[in-house]
Amino acid sequence: MEDEAEFNWEEYLEETGAEAAPHTTFRHVEISLQSSFQPGMKLEVANKGSPDTYWVASIITTCGQLLLLRYSGYGEDRKADFWCDVMTAELHPVGWCAQNNKTLMPPQAIKDKFSDWTEFLIQDLTGSQTAPANLLEGPLRGKNTVDLIQEGSVLELQDLSDPFLYWPVRVVQNVGGRLRLRYAGLSEEDRDFWLFYLDVRLRPLSWALENHLKLETPAEIRSMRSAAEWQQVLEEVQLDGQKNPLPLEVFKDHVDLPKHSFRTGMKLEMVSRWEQLQICPVSVTKIYDDIYFQVTLDDLSESAERRSVVCHASLPGILPVQWCLKNGVALEKPRGYEGQDFDWADYLKQSGTEAAPESCFPDTWHNRGFAKDTWLEAVNPRRPAEVCVAQIIQVRGRLLWLRLEGVPKPLSECIVDVDSMDIFPVGWCEANSYPLTSPLKPVCRKQKQVAVVQPEKQSAPSQPLEVTPVNHCQAVAMDTGSANGRYCCSKIFVNHRCFSGPYLNKGRIAELPQAVGPGKCTLVLKEMLSMLVNSAYKPGRVLKELQELEDQSWDCQEETLKAKYKGKTYRSTIRIVRLAEQIPDFCRKVCLKLQCCPNLFSPALVTDKCPENCSVQTKTKYTYYYGKKRKLPKPGGGEEALGEEPTKPARRRKKRKAIFVQKKRRSSAVDFTSAGFPQVRCWKNVLLKKKKLKHLLKTRCFNSYRPKK
Repeated sequence: MEDEAEFNWEEYLEETGAEAAPHTTFRHVEISLQSSFQPGMKLEVANKGSPDTYWVASIITTCGQLLLLRYSGYGEDRKADFWCDVMTAELHPVGWCAQNNKTLMPPQAIKDKFSDWTEFLIQDLTGSQTAPANLLEGPLRGKNTVDLIQEGSVLELQDLSDPFLYWPVRVVQNVGGRLRLRYAGLSEEDRDFWLFYLDVRLRPLSWALENHLKLETPAEIRSMRSAAEWQQVLEEVQLDGQKNPLPLEVFKDHVDLPKHSFRTGMKLEMVSRWEQLQICPVSVTKIYDDIYFQVTLDDLSESAERRSVVCHASLPGILPVQWCLKNGVALEKPRGYEGQDFDWADYLKQSGTEAAPESCFPDTWHNRGFAKDTWLEAVNPRRPAEVCVAQIIQVRGRLLWLRLEGVPKPLSECIVDVDSMDIFPVGWCEANSYPLTSPLKPVCRKQKQVAVVQPEKQSAPSQPLEVTPVNHCQAVAMDTGSANGRYCCSKIFVNHRCFSGPYLNKGRIAELPQAVGPGKCTLVLKEMLSMLVNSAYKPGRVLKELQELEDQSWDCQEETLKAKYKGKTYRSTIRIVRLAEQIPDFCRKVCLKLQCCPNLFSPALVTDKCPENCSVQTKTKYTYYYGKKRKLPKPGGGEEALGEEPTKPARRRKKRKAIFVQKKRRSSAVDFTSAGFPQVRCWKNVLLKKKKLKHLLKTRCFNSYRPKK
């Protein structure tokens, strides 16, 4: 058996030739890593150009502990957006200036935009949400949501058998959002249990009474004290919770449960809560309200034992009738059922009941990207404190069949839903300093071939490359530590005047902020790359190009970039350097990959003329040097010497002067001449008729238009 302390995921996956399940498939873990600050929140920020004055700003986006802010009054203008570090910048909640007799004054650049700034602020702040004061100062400053839950915090927990009953619980341990909880009034560890902080059964203290629900001691512990003692425990817990309240930001990502359309007597299938690896027929036996209902295991035997579960429409593990048949999975027939083979049609006819319609269930077929034979970390359902190395051995719709390594058979297999909060990406335990149960015996190694791409041959067509999966959670843990030395960088600039190449939209590039940073290298670069991807004509193509970028000398970690285009979401895993000294090389190679000027985004600010002199190059000639080689006209005088500039073509079309006018909406370059007809810079710089231009303005397809001969 491998020693747990020495278990290393990266080595294990490399030796076995296996793959880790993508970290993006674990939605609850992705949410737990998000910032406590939300886009749209308002706060008061010190004015850069006017000492001792402040102005209201909105949060545009977040990147770790970095906030992208925009002063109120700029509207949709992004040019003045700026980044700040919540740990070092002077940030305050709305109202701080009034309480501390400080001056609110708009920035110099927009001071003449409105005549009555007081009226403007009233309208701007009405209905908005201010950034919480406890996240801007004090011990909770800049912490992620999951880190706001500390040992000793008090929450209310919904009863398993009655959705209208709650009881306080204390947090004994917080492991990356997975909470070890203990009922208020108990001190023994043997009754502790685990839930992820996003579980819908968890609510803030006083939530039950505010929603006209009851606080009642759970049945399994009620006999341990008298009613008077339990009442005293409740009063003490409520008093303690009022002194040290849990920030409400903890519950900002809790989902609102949808209404159900089940009726009493309806039949469905459900992953058994009582037997291993079984899916059983169950019946709806009680409707509590439009959110909650109860299902009971079908049991036709004489000694039937009533086994019931409180459900809601989004509960993992409830499935429509015939789900097992359609997915090739065995359905356990009810106890006492007469007949060798179970048939739903006969069963419904004999019992005089109906099947719950498909519309009652969420998407029962979506697997969220999980695949067979990939690896992850999973909670042992029989020992909830234990997290094991696990392999997906089967995927059917929303359900995953797991084999837990390090657990003796026959208890080593279980079924979980793709939205289960008891499964985690590879490296989660290590990132949160929690023990991981490793395999009992090593798996046979598989031979794998690795194609090494030499740096000088990157312009050639890419060959299949096998890459060892990167430990995502470990990388996140590194990022959440102190940013110093080699892992922190200064600003990275967007040099708007530089050549944007064939993939990036010049108009969208012009709208980007001038710089991103300072901050941790991976956070700053991820934000910069996201901006570039969303500035592309076709974001999916840029993501594909960036995915192929690599250098064996780089110290990288993998990050997922997403973009939307024509209603579709594109996602790609990109390798980003972690060290500050590698950023210049990384930026340059990204630019070359995108066939744009190497200085388009760079640690160096281009103030006047680009050192590459990219502005005078035509697209064809420029990409010959800096991007992929294109087919050029043959030189006029013999063979071309190596390293010399290619001979210019004999014929060159006359350039037509065009003026770029930045529109509010992202449109192509248009020059409205004195004659009233627009001059459009497109495929051949031709003059378009007015009717055709209107059509193009609607469809925004200048670059694809080819005039009729």
